[in-house]
Amino acid sequence: MVTHSTPGFDADVVLIGGGIMSATLGAMLAQERPEWRILLLERADALATESSGPWNNAGTGHSGFCELNYMPDPADGTKALSMVEQFGRTRAWWDGLVAAGLLDRGFLHPTPHLDVVFGERDMTYLRRRYETLHTHPEFAAMEYTENPETIRQWAPLVMEGRGPESMWGRMAATRHPGGTDVDFGALTRGLTAILTDAGGDVRFGHEVTRLRRTLAGWTLRGRGPQGRFEIRARRVFVGAGGKALRLLQSARLPEVRGYAVLPVGAAFLRCSDPAVARRLDGKVYGQADIGAPPMSVPHLDRRYVDGADHLLFGPYATFSTKLLKRGRLIDFFTTLRPGNLHVVAAAGLQNLGLVRYLVAQLAASRRARFAQLQRFYPAANPAQWELVPAGQRAQLVTPDPRRIGVLQQGTELVTGADGTIAGLLGASPGASTAVPIMQDLLTRWGIEPAVELQSNSEKSPVGR
Repeated sequence: MVTHSTPGFDADVVLIGGGIMSATLGAMLAQERPEWRILLLERADALATESSGPWNNAGTGHSGFCELNYMPDPADGTKALSMVEQFGRTRAWWDGLVAAGLLDRGFLHPTPHLDVVFGERDMTYLRRRYETLHTHPEFAAMEYTENPETIRQWAPLVMEGRGPESMWGRMAATRHPGGTDVDFGALTRGLTAILTDAGGDVRFGHEVTRLRRTLAGWTLRGRGPQGRFEIRARRVFVGAGGKALRLLQSARLPEVRGYAVLPVGAAFLRCSDPAVARRLDGKVYGQADIGAPPMSVPHLDRRYVDGADHLLFGPYATFSTKLLKRGRLIDFFTTLRPGNLHVVAAAGLQNLGLVRYLVAQLAASRRARFAQLQRFYPAANPAQWELVPAGQRAQLVTPDPRRIGVLQQGTELVTGADGTIAGLLGASPGASTAVPIMQDLLTRWGIEPAVELQSNSEKSPVGR
């Protein structure tokens, strides 16, 4: 299908960044507005090279089944229930694409989600969390146990080599069989194919460096394989991960005045021996240490990437002033403005625990890192594990009238007053948010999005 942009523009919508957010929006627009010309610009030479890459995230989908940091108060399940609701909307949309023959389901694998905790304090917490959640329909299948033999059945690797209970203390676990392992890289490529099959255009090696408002839209300037380029667009979505704030600042968007970002990196231990990986049927999450930030929750994940099974354990904090994995060391400094310096400073002073955690992580030896893994897998063989870098995140910091600056744990969709430009800031919780956020954006653009594509598959000829 050939699409045509509005006269006077090179594109009706330009998507900046080739990750899960731009791919999701592009696929939605291909369905809802097939007559529009959609252009996706990616600075790398491939899709999903940053946070959407399978080795740059844990792949849970962040459904709320096992993420204990969503419930610091075990009696308050508000956020966990919100996340499972969002993931339900996401799954409905994906299922619609699969049913319409537009998306291959190979990016998603059923994988139970477990929590394993140690000691009386955390056992009490987990028991109370289970009591709060399991009465809700979405969590009805969750099970709780303090029986070592039941834990051994659920996760043999966790119990292998652990020895008598008198040596390692008591433990408890929950298990939800309805979890998933999501290969965001494969999903991003599949969604982008929906866009290109509908006539959308993807250009690699194109880095947008500046956005300028015009009377009716936007001019994007940047560098590409053939040198500098200039593109005129009616609307712009900035899904550039850690570089999103810098681009929105270049657009002189009042809505981001005072906003800032802090670079947060991570690494994981990875085992690619299939004989080991296949013996863990699930993703095992634990409880962060007292005083550690929520993002430090340890987890041992079964991953299925490119047709092979792997295990990942982490995260281990790293530090760089880059805001993208393939970014530049000056990235963080380019986002600093007179109007956000005090916001960054205030957020840092209010999160000294995070600073101490980061310093301790950076100073940790390989032996100390491996000891953290052995708490979840005592019989782990060091020769079978390698340390691999994961994605680089830009943690959002927003102005606050009382606290001056607040470190945000989620994402924020920022839209310009006239609705022609939008961007996503912050470290996303993952697949739970991509679909609801992009549906929200379409609504702001006056487009009522379909939640389930199979019920709307006759309304446009996408991919046919």
